Amino acid sequence: MSKTDFWIRYRRFFFVVVFLALLVGFMQFTGFRQNFSVPVLRQTLLENQWEGLSLFVLLFALGNLAQVPGLIFLASAVLVLGKLNGGLATYLAASISCAVTFLSVRLVGGDSVQQLRGKLAKRLLSRLHDHPICNVFVLRTIFQTLAALNYALAMSGISFRQYMVATLLGLPIPIAAYCLLFDYFVKVMNIG
Repeated sequence: MSKTDFWIRYRRFFFVVVFLALLVGFMQFTGFRQNFSVPVLRQTLLENQWEGLSLFVLLFALGNLAQVPGLIFLASAVLVLGKLNGGLATYLAASISCAVTFLSVRLVGGDSVQQLRGKLAKRLLSRLHDHPICNVFVLRTIFQTLAALNYALAMSGISFRQYMVATLLGLPIPIAAYCLLFDYFVKVMNIG
């Protein structure tokens, strides 16, 4: 494979890596990354629930793009809003975050995962494309809003509709389980 063929095939991966590096670098350089902690998110939600909820959704979307674990957001929401309202707020924020990540990465990276030539990559993609909603549902249930999963799925060539249907169906189970777990810890540790 010539250098030109290599560049043509993998240039979009390069652009995604540059996009991620610039985003993480910007957040680190500006100090914005410090906003992604349980105490800061908790205070944001406490100060004004509607504006706080909007900021929570925005921070979740930016955080997911920059590889910040979604459990930080869920813990903050449960601490402030309780298990039911915290779970609902997290479901809303996680769904929007997954959509934003998919659309952003698809814009930059296209369906570049389909350009991979390895046998394993081709086999995994063919299985993903055989039953995309079912497969993404299972992945979403296991890995929730894992940014690496969102990036890979965005570049896999599945449609946005398939991705979102599976995401909306796959998120409630793990969010509910973590809400119950965090609520239990809040009560046992007398936090709040």
